[in-house]
Amino acid sequence: MTVLVTGATGFVGSQVVRQLVASGEDVAVIVRPGSLRRRLEGVIDRVQVLEADLADSAAIARLLEACKPDACIHAAWFAEPGKYLDSARNLDSLRSSFDFLERLANAGCLHLVGIGTCFEYQMQRTTLTEDSPVRPFTLYAAAKLAFYLVAAQRAAQLGMGLAWARLFYLYGPYEDERRVVPAAIKALSAGRAFAGTSGEQVRDYLHVEDVASGLCALSRHRLSGAFNVCSSEPVTIADLMRTLGELLGRPELIRLGALPNRERDPEYVCGDNHRLRTEAHWAPRYALRDGLAQTIEWWRKAA
Repeated sequence: MTVLVTGATGFVGSQVVRQLVASGEDVAVIVRPGSLRRRLEGVIDRVQVLEADLADSAAIARLLEACKPDACIHAAWFAEPGKYLDSARNLDSLRSSFDFLERLANAGCLHLVGIGTCFEYQMQRTTLTEDSPVRPFTLYAAAKLAFYLVAAQRAAQLGMGLAWARLFYLYGPYEDERRVVPAAIKALSAGRAFAGTSGEQVRDYLHVEDVASGLCALSRHRLSGAFNVCSSEPVTIADLMRTLGELLGRPELIRLGALPNRERDPEYVCGDNHRLRTEAHWAPRYALRDGLAQTIEWWRKAA
């Protein structure tokens, strides 16, 4: 069986590739020509590399006909930190994803795992389940939800299974340095103060390796429908920052309240992962403190 991964050079996609390779799967990846592949170091020579931009429909069709994937984990989407939430490039990702679905079906692919976001849901002060109401408040989340709603119907017509993985907050090795966990680790490791907001916001953080194992489980078990991929363990940003400070031995450098809370920043975001645990037979490997310690050690070695 061949599993195809898009977005394979990204934070999530690269971890998916690593886990598929480790489990002995035949893996093919679609990467843009000229894209950086540092996140695939050590495994790039063990996968079939297909070079194309997803927007190039004809090239994608040719590659898929040659590859004939049995399953696909579709992690490609525009997600540049600081830009992606309201970028019109989400519409480009949406259009190319719809076309990609058709091309996959034409090539005989039987199952697709798509990646969504917790922000498809209407934010609320209680735990989010897959049955919670949806009400996205960014173009990114709206485009993700639009793809799921249409793709679920179309995949059924095409005879494909479709699992939709709604990711919550992530951290771990190879994360973009502009994001909060690596930014804090790098600042404190260098002896610099790290400015944060009040830190009262509650979040649901999951190590990227556990995220990837959830996606692989959805593919392996050929599941359909929406699944929360999360820890189900609420933590305040303040506690997250204090834990990083303690692990790095520099708690005095954490400056909570130095920055104003961001507009549209919800007070509470936590998911229920019961469906993923029971139907995909999945469980996370890392508790938060252990995962942060592993991530700190990775950044030390990568420096």
